[in-house]
Amino acid sequence: MNKLGLVKYLLSSEIQFKACRVSLAPIGPACCRVRSRSIIRHSQVNLGTIFEMSKPIPAGAPLPGAPVPAPAGPAAAAAAPGAPEEKKKNPHRLLVDDNLQQDDNSVVLVHPNTMAALDLFKGDSVIIKGKKRHDTVCIALDDPTCEEGKIKMNKVVRHNLRVRLSDVVSIQQCRDIKFGKHILVLPYEDSIEGLTGNLFETFLKPYFLEAYRPVREGDMFTCRGAMRAVDFKVVKVDPAPYCIVSPDTVIHCEGDPQKREDEKAEVGYDDIGGCRKQMAQIREMVELPLRHPQLFKNLGVKPPRGLLLYGPPGCGKTMIGRAVANETGAFFFLINGPEIMSKLAGESESNLRKAFEEAEKNAPAIIFIDEIDAIAPKRDKTNGEVERRIVSQMLTLMDGIKGRAQVVVIGATNRPNSLDPALRRFGRFDREIDIGVPDQVGRLEILNIHTKNMKLDEKVDLEAIAKDTHGFVGADLAALCTEAAMHCIREKMSLFDIEDETIDAEVLNSMAVTQEHFKLAMGKANPSALREFAVEVPNVTWADVGGLEDVKKELQELVQYPVMYPEQYEKFGMAPPRGVLFFGPPGCGKTLLAKAIANECQSNFLSVKGPELLTMWFGESEANVREIFDKARQSAPCVLFFDELDSIAKARGSSLGDAGGAGDRVMNQMLTEMDGVGVKKNLFILGATNRPDILDPAILRPGRLDQLVYIPMPDDGSRLSILRAALRKTPVSPSVDLAFIARQTKGFSGADLTGICQRAVKAAIRDAIAAEEQRRRELGPEAMETEEFDPVPEVMIKHFQESLRGARPSVAKHDLERYEMFKTQLVTSRGSLATDIQLPETPVPSVPGSAPPPPPQDDAGLYQ
Repeated sequence: MNKLGLVKYLLSSEIQFKACRVSLAPIGPACCRVRSRSIIRHSQVNLGTIFEMSKPIPAGAPLPGAPVPAPAGPAAAAAAPGAPEEKKKNPHRLLVDDNLQQDDNSVVLVHPNTMAALDLFKGDSVIIKGKKRHDTVCIALDDPTCEEGKIKMNKVVRHNLRVRLSDVVSIQQCRDIKFGKHILVLPYEDSIEGLTGNLFETFLKPYFLEAYRPVREGDMFTCRGAMRAVDFKVVKVDPAPYCIVSPDTVIHCEGDPQKREDEKAEVGYDDIGGCRKQMAQIREMVELPLRHPQLFKNLGVKPPRGLLLYGPPGCGKTMIGRAVANETGAFFFLINGPEIMSKLAGESESNLRKAFEEAEKNAPAIIFIDEIDAIAPKRDKTNGEVERRIVSQMLTLMDGIKGRAQVVVIGATNRPNSLDPALRRFGRFDREIDIGVPDQVGRLEILNIHTKNMKLDEKVDLEAIAKDTHGFVGADLAALCTEAAMHCIREKMSLFDIEDETIDAEVLNSMAVTQEHFKLAMGKANPSALREFAVEVPNVTWADVGGLEDVKKELQELVQYPVMYPEQYEKFGMAPPRGVLFFGPPGCGKTLLAKAIANECQSNFLSVKGPELLTMWFGESEANVREIFDKARQSAPCVLFFDELDSIAKARGSSLGDAGGAGDRVMNQMLTEMDGVGVKKNLFILGATNRPDILDPAILRPGRLDQLVYIPMPDDGSRLSILRAALRKTPVSPSVDLAFIARQTKGFSGADLTGICQRAVKAAIRDAIAAEEQRRRELGPEAMETEEFDPVPEVMIKHFQESLRGARPSVAKHDLERYEMFKTQLVTSRGSLATDIQLPETPVPSVPGSAPPPPPQDDAGLYQ
């Protein structure tokens, strides 16, 4: 068939077209049937295509326009009918993410692959378009940690673009940007209250000097200096609308301060540190239902309705709620737990209903209930009827929230176990997130946030501060920074007058917080979780502990190594030891060793006097033990010192008739807290006792008190070390032979030797006062005018002789023998039978078939 005949045939055939589509159905190897009545009128088909159809088609090849058969195998599912085609991503459209690594107003970070797709080089100026026709100009840098398809920018850039996290922005290279000739920059009125002086030298010059920053007319930027942050607005640029500030650009800052058109940016995600994992869960649970509810509707599931944040006070639960509301742009309704309570019957439930109704009207909304344990306690342990009705109303309101209402309830509490259990099921509070005490990395993030507006000295090491602040939560670190700034202000009080209304900017610029200020502040600040149990850390060092060199070395390995070298324990796959028990005669330095540990170890120290835990109320003593261990775990790593351990750890069954066996219950609580089923934290327990014979054997096993350290009576060398340690700050005559005194005081404990030194010093003070009074009587009024005269400049031999006359050992000989017997019993109970086992140098090969035969199975067929 020639080409002309094929055209005539096609025009005369019955061909049906729908929406200008040609449907070809195979009929034979070299012919086709085209359904249409007017191919020329309804479809603009190129005749060349028709002529191509007249060519012979090879056998087995698909006809032109025929449907392609579906692929077999794994690719069949992807090519199945109805499967959506993957949309090609536009590299110019990126998702907004937070810039935590580089908090700069002029820099955005993108992935290197994204830079290559956009034909950008490091340091190129880019124009970014956000919402409401807002755009800005920034410098693009590559960041391998940034995900592809995302762009990292700080809060100032997001404010200029009017975007929030997870919004989409458009980015492209800014090719026509030029160096600026003049720019006019004015501060915002509310950010310079109480500030005078030259703002250009203090804030603008360090900000723009040799930085080549791009600016856009109408944008806002933040300059930090002089212990504060000041917000400026770019009022006018030449050439407009954007330019690069070069060294030749003239910066004008004369004019009236600007008033903000919109509210100042509230707290955001970049103001929260130390809880990255928790923030990711919170954003997933809150932002998705509020911003994209169609995702859950499409999948046919209900979106999450509630979120419970719990953790110690000061860890940032309320701040997280406000940050989520600000970043999502949702209506934020705050309910402080006690505020809804009313003296009128039914008024409290009405207040709660009004809050939920108001939130549903302003959806998408977040209802944040702070201190939720105040209005939703356990109903079976509540005496008041009002609290029970409020809990019931709360349950019905959370169940009554419409599935598509876009309302999320966030509750915050530091007592999650006191909440009613009905609130903690799925459908009410769907997920519970623990906002715990931050680790070292989290503390460094929080310190960077709190010090970003502070003027710090170049030698300030925030990493060292974060390492030494164990157990500090966000509020404690904020207090630490404030205290350091207060020390800096006290040093500069002479440079300004308190009566003046304003302070010159040059005076403020001369102030800087140094590492020494932070060290002084750390001496006053302590973790808020330990304030009710806070102890004044004693100024006792290892140098104050005479003798006991082996004991001190062992304690350093047990207490300090797990804190200073945790990677070594992780390398060898072994958990650090749990505790140490000091036992020995009284006065040998058990408590003094604990004081030295408190001062030397780089961890929190908590001292507990045994009898303090016991109360007259039933169950209160065990609650005190639980509370102390909970506080210690929150402030881990922590050393928990129990002085006079025998008062609360007596052998069970030995105390009959003491208020229903309170001692036994306290002992059981101690055992479960020390080695129970719970979260293992870096918690070290020290116990001291001089009555090891009445301790419960269960507390002495490995895993609880691993090491039993006997503090013996000091020998000659130890007694000399104790005397030197006790007299190291005392002027002693060279004629005094301390070694002779040490040899003559055999059987004296460390406390006895310290008492000898104290009595000798007391005798010297008495002689000095008597000589001074005698001199005044002889000289009369002229004694005050003469030059100073010291009749007793140092402690003499006679003073020690007077002191030794009344000295006696405090521990009797038969008591020492009893302590030695205790030591022998405890050592043998720890399994001294294995001391004679000698391990081979090389593994002994096992002989095939030499394994012991299995035990006979006498009852193998008993249950068949």
